[in-house]
Amino acid sequence: MGDLDVVAGTDDQREQAGRAKRPAVARALEVLEFLVENGGSATVTDVALEIGLPKATAHRLCHRLEEEGFVQREGGSKKFTLSPRMQRLGLGIVRQSGASAARHRILADLVERVGETCNLTVLSGQGVVYLDRVETHWPLRLSLEPGSRVPLHCTASGKLLLATQPKAKRDRLLDGLTLTRETPKSIVDRAVLERELQTIARQGYAVDDEEFLSGLVAVAVPVRDPRGRVFAAIACHALTARMSLDKAVSLVPVFVAAAAEMAATFGE
Repeated sequence: MGDLDVVAGTDDQREQAGRAKRPAVARALEVLEFLVENGGSATVTDVALEIGLPKATAHRLCHRLEEEGFVQREGGSKKFTLSPRMQRLGLGIVRQSGASAARHRILADLVERVGETCNLTVLSGQGVVYLDRVETHWPLRLSLEPGSRVPLHCTASGKLLLATQPKAKRDRLLDGLTLTRETPKSIVDRAVLERELQTIARQGYAVDDEEFLSGLVAVAVPVRDPRGRVFAAIACHALTARMSLDKAVSLVPVFVAAAAEMAATFGE
């Protein structure tokens, strides 16, 4: 057994040494990829163990990425998280990918079916960013271009994306949120918001009952990757003069079908 242990140990050491000799750019990209896969944050020790690097090497990589503005410290902790610069880069890649036309068509078909504005949104930092949007043909509408940001706590997409995060990440996001009162219906109490997030997680969709803008309602459903993780949302909003919240909720099956079609455009 002793000889076998030595051989196994030698193989591990050789594999680790081989990984350490890879170009620095490749190792840095693996760090960023791991942060994305790990819910957006990790310690140097996590990085070293996952990628198979000496802790000192992982430490240097993380600090270099921090100096270049691609990662940042999470509050006062030892964890590194993706920076706004990295988030902008990722969003830009998605918006300019070859599948963007297919995603836009899915939204356009959805708008034709439901008659109101539909959006594709993702979580970015402490807010929601519009990746794509197709406006209703009605003259009275809310104009938000792709790239626009809206709050997490008072929008259908924001609450949905919050509700579907792993608990640790959701708690970190909630800790950093300022629950502003955008309208008389905005939820500004964390305990109330957390109860609503639990309801959203159970029912599989979220609503905005005039919480972001008075006279505007919205519903959002998740877009999931092949492993079932939520990485985006499809949302529809409408003026209450044209669509009630009950009517919007009745269309959830339509939005869910579009979300499944949307997920396929992102591949594995």
